Amino acid sequence: MKLGWLKKLSKPRSRNRARPERTVRQMPVLNFSRWIPVFAGTAVTVLAIGAVATALDRPIHKISAVGAFRRVSVLEVEQVVRTTLHGGFVRANISDVQNAIEALPWVDNARVQRRWPDGLLVQITEQEAVARWGDSGLVNARGELFVRDERHVPMELPRLAGPEGTERHVADLFFQVRTQLDAAALPVTGLRLDARGAWEIELANGVVVRLGRREVQERLERFLTFGVTLVTSRSNEIAYIDMRYSNGFSVGWRGSQSQAG
Repeated sequence: MKLGWLKKLSKPRSRNRARPERTVRQMPVLNFSRWIPVFAGTAVTVLAIGAVATALDRPIHKISAVGAFRRVSVLEVEQVVRTTLHGGFVRANISDVQNAIEALPWVDNARVQRRWPDGLLVQITEQEAVARWGDSGLVNARGELFVRDERHVPMELPRLAGPEGTERHVADLFFQVRTQLDAAALPVTGLRLDARGAWEIELANGVVVRLGRREVQERLERFLTFGVTLVTSRSNEIAYIDMRYSNGFSVGWRGSQSQAG
């Protein structure tokens, strides 16, 4: 019984057994004639748009510049536009023109718009100088050095100074110090950062406040708390206030030796 069962299991399959037929896939047949009108219509539309764009792309003849022109001249702006402008009314790259105008030293930002049929409108906002940098540089309200070599520097502006690359750092502290000392009726006329990292404040009454390199904020607060009254009442006698002490300060009197406070 067992041998018969094994033989039955090991019986070979019939060689005449039918094999499954393979399915033949056919490529879809595209009816190109159906799409000819679509392609033709698209081509006509593209050609029509191109023809209209070409007809509208007339040369720029009018350039209008508006703004408070104190440091930047209208002629200067027009010259930059003419030099940068490539293409007509449609193809002109407005961004390139705008960037070229904003590269002018006294231009803070510019906006350029097309004006039908053949003009451009340029709106200019000039930089506003709030402080000098060194002998001939100018800093704006964002602490940016926007002019390095200005011929006519407003001498009434506060003077900032520091190593190359510290313009924003010095300007940020200046804005803070100016706000605090203006509230104490002590206008600031200068702020200096030397090569060693030491700070000095120059007041409108001629007194210099030495803050040093470390604990600048703490020393400034100490000056506001204890030094302001002394400087206000005896500014004609004081040459400098030295805050570079742990718990106090010293006073440099005009024509005499310093005195600790």
